[in-house]
Amino acid sequence: MRNKGWMRWAVSGGLLVVLVVAFIFIKKIYPYPTTVAKMDVHPYEAPDLEEQYDVIVVGGEPEGVAAAVSAAKNGSKTLLIEHRDGLGGLFTYGALNFLDVSYDKNQKWANQGVFLEWFKLTGSRIGFDLEDAETAFMQLVQNEENLTLSLNTKMNNVVKDGNALTGIVLTDESGEQHTISAKRFIDATQDADLATAADAPFFKGGADIGLEDRKMAVTLMMHFSNVDWDKVQKAAKDGVFGGGEVTSNVAWGFSDLHYDYKPVNPQTRLRGLNVVRQDDGSIYINALQVFGINGLNESDKQKAIQIAKEETKHILAYLQKEFPGFEKAEIESFPPELYVRETRHVKTEYQLPMTDIWENKDHWDSIGFGAYPVDVQATSPGDYGYVISKPEQYAIPFRSLIPLKVDNLLIASKAAGYSSIAAGSARVVPTGMTLGEAAGAASAISIKNETTFREMSENKELIKKLQDTLKEQGANLYAFDIKFPYEGEWFYENTKPLINYGLVVGGYTNEFPVNKPISEVSFSNLLTNGINRMMPDQASQYKMQEMKKLIDEGKDVLTGQQAAQMLLVLNGVSVSEEEAWNTAIEKGYIDGTLQQRIKPDSELKGSEGYYLAGHMLKQLKNKAEAGTSNFLYQLLLCF
Repeated sequence: MRNKGWMRWAVSGGLLVVLVVAFIFIKKIYPYPTTVAKMDVHPYEAPDLEEQYDVIVVGGEPEGVAAAVSAAKNGSKTLLIEHRDGLGGLFTYGALNFLDVSYDKNQKWANQGVFLEWFKLTGSRIGFDLEDAETAFMQLVQNEENLTLSLNTKMNNVVKDGNALTGIVLTDESGEQHTISAKRFIDATQDADLATAADAPFFKGGADIGLEDRKMAVTLMMHFSNVDWDKVQKAAKDGVFGGGEVTSNVAWGFSDLHYDYKPVNPQTRLRGLNVVRQDDGSIYINALQVFGINGLNESDKQKAIQIAKEETKHILAYLQKEFPGFEKAEIESFPPELYVRETRHVKTEYQLPMTDIWENKDHWDSIGFGAYPVDVQATSPGDYGYVISKPEQYAIPFRSLIPLKVDNLLIASKAAGYSSIAAGSARVVPTGMTLGEAAGAASAISIKNETTFREMSENKELIKKLQDTLKEQGANLYAFDIKFPYEGEWFYENTKPLINYGLVVGGYTNEFPVNKPISEVSFSNLLTNGINRMMPDQASQYKMQEMKKLIDEGKDVLTGQQAAQMLLVLNGVSVSEEEAWNTAIEKGYIDGTLQQRIKPDSELKGSEGYYLAGHMLKQLKNKAEAGTSNFLYQLLLCF
């Protein structure tokens, strides 16, 4: 075998863990029936729209279907509008048909309720048939007599009374414009289109960690016919392209394709394959990544589709030659839409931080669980992404659905109130459908009790009513208390900002190298990356380049004296190496806790380096915030 270098070994090792986790998931899923339930739907007919509804849901994504169904179940006259000609959004138009599922602490489905109802209708398969998926969404909608569906309907504008959203302006299938009012609204669009139109505050990409221009890879699913599934199964067992796992209709793995396939367009890359076999024998593959695409720019997205279509032809030719089972394969079709992983994040009453996920945290106003790994996708051909942690289970609070500054509106999508890092776990569709179901039920409860969502979020009696309603609908919801890695450890509190800003990575095992020596380079990276992410506007004030000049690239360890000098230089303080330790203590850079643990000549372990870096970054963050507050105060004095 050709030597592909250490990076291949590292990435393949990480992917092996992914395969093992996925294999466990699938083995747990298959106790459910694998035959599609009988579905009874009638042809869609454009409705006669009324002027007033109780609840309007914008977006026929899976989350929107769950929201509308839940609102209608609870007695609200509900309107679901969708700009496409069918339901399912990312699943059916983006052809993303391999489910990201997870389990709670009891090894039961983390997300149940409407999601599980839909899942069973499609045959209880982790890789589902697209036609079955769309039919199942339609059946769920048509089963609710309080629910009106309007397809091919475009939202043009919103109507507000102060901060309260009171109506939307839309164009229906016939081209007629309507202004329709409602008591409550739910935004289930991929990009928070309704919230944005209503002037709810949001941030893009990784702006909350100083990475606003971060663009995760987008994907166009590949659809091939004439693939010999028996040969694919044998190839997986024989170790072709690193091998993989195969069931009756899904296959995943083949991680050597990361390296063995050389893209024609350098803006693309092929990952290992996630393959789903459809009922007609054709297959969809999630593997082709396109980089540098702005998911909010329509011309950018169309460009990505064209790039991916061309690259798909080259990929097919390669697979025909190198992958058993693909010899006679042909391109069957191209999906009309991309899989875009990240665009907007709406600012809400509670912005779920990464530490909540790390700590397996419960909330008193929990409306559902997340448990999927925190998966940060690649942003360039040389970046393979990473997993920050694998939570056991965490709660999503109702407050994370309530946007700031806009009343009568809830967010039920991947754009809900998560930090950009926490969204790496919470953005998956099963979790989103849990949010949608909660948003629908909450809308009905708030209407019946004549209270706003914000008021409701402070009312323990109404939150309990919401939780009881969700349980009655089959949701998985209960109080819990789960231990987490490094809980109670002396260094953990100072490590929390490093976790929240994505500066440390625990992977699937939730382990930091706390007992291994930390190098000067690693310590320097924690500080510089921390400053750039936590206080990007003030980053130029600090002597990061001067600090890096102190680094001895040949050293794998960091002593207390060296760390002290690096902190001083970073803050523009020049002293001799012999004076560094005491000077850093005088300035508060090294606190009493660390003084008891290390000496100037001590070699720092990861725990001590994390503690020291976190302590320094918190000081700098507080200083930056105090400076901003003082500036605003002085500005006010001028008037």
